[in-house]
Amino acid sequence: MLDRDLAELYQVETKVLNQAVKRNIKRFPSDFMFQLSKEEFEN
Repeated sequence: MLDRDLAELYQVETKVLNQAVKRNIKRFPSDFMFQLSKEEFEN
């Protein structure tokens, strides 16, 4: 599931979701979020 999918699920903007996770990283499991490289995303 991509960040945009989660943002839609929670009815917030993607940017807002990412900010919330970064600001409260200790509240989320370590495997909650990761970043894909451009090549990985394109595949």
